[in-house]
Amino acid sequence: MVPAIFGCSGLTLTPDERDFFSDADPAGYILFGRNCESREQLRALTDELRELHGRDHLLVSIDQEGGRVARLRPPQWAAYPAAQAFAELYDLAPASAIEAARVNAHAMALELSAMGITVDYHPPLDLRQPGAHDVIGDRAFGSDPMQIAALGRVTLEGFAKGGVVGCIKHMPGHGRTTVDTHKEMPTVHESAEELEADIAPFRALNHALIGMTGHLLFPVWDAENPATLSETIIRDIIRGEIGFEGLLLTDDIDMEALEGRIPERSARAHAAGCDIVLNCWAKMDDMIGICNVLPAMGDATKARLDRALEGTIVADEMAGEHGELLAKRDALLALVGEPA
Repeated sequence: MVPAIFGCSGLTLTPDERDFFSDADPAGYILFGRNCESREQLRALTDELRELHGRDHLLVSIDQEGGRVARLRPPQWAAYPAAQAFAELYDLAPASAIEAARVNAHAMALELSAMGITVDYHPPLDLRQPGAHDVIGDRAFGSDPMQIAALGRVTLEGFAKGGVVGCIKHMPGHGRTTVDTHKEMPTVHESAEELEADIAPFRALNHALIGMTGHLLFPVWDAENPATLSETIIRDIIRGEIGFEGLLLTDDIDMEALEGRIPERSARAHAAGCDIVLNCWAKMDDMIGICNVLPAMGDATKARLDRALEGTIVADEMAGEHGELLAKRDALLALVGEPA
């Protein structure tokens, strides 16, 4: 098995993709809006991916946070609010915010499970910082580390209840970025003491089954390499200070914060300690190049992958309680006038 997650180009697999994926046997797949037209079409696509590999548990993933980061949108799918809605409710009524975040994640998981999706790249545990770039912005659960940890924890619990595994991101913290990592490399100049606040939510949820790195440079820890490519940061901060022992993915390896050819970036990330390389854009040359440079998945990574997916469920249909969960969430969010 290749330690990479690949994208698909469209609503169905092309013959070339089918042949390539069958031979390469990647760790899993990521879906985008280009892959999601209707419930029937999407479930047919994920069924085809599972049939291709014959695995009981296949990593089929998506970025479905809510708000502006949502690959599944109305009218085909339900609407989900950005994390800021729960942060605002937390300021008014913490217990209500925690329950709203829990039922929101549970409802989302029921919908994802019915679509054959087993992994959601959510929740971000990044601190919202004044003056920072809005690439995080309303995606954050707030600016207080323990508030973020509390809302992130129940999000993971809600996902698990619905048969989906969440992914904490972006380690060791993306909130201080002044540029968008899709376009540029940010440099975070704060001291190790100041960065304690950034890593605190990740440390609190270090039991999470899946986590993701961020493409940011932290000179206090490694002046040459961004977190995704830094053996020092992965070993000493993510695995060490944070204590994360789960499956570690890169953020999208195509992002322009990183330099060099895609296969070279992938090899560097894997050598630095990332378990799996995330490659989103379904470019066949890049995917073939990644397969050529990455070794076969090791036993430790395979064990982490299996453990992460063990509790996932692909439901035959969406559970009837989905609507009740959304109604409960909206009633709670209405306390601050923030229905989805």
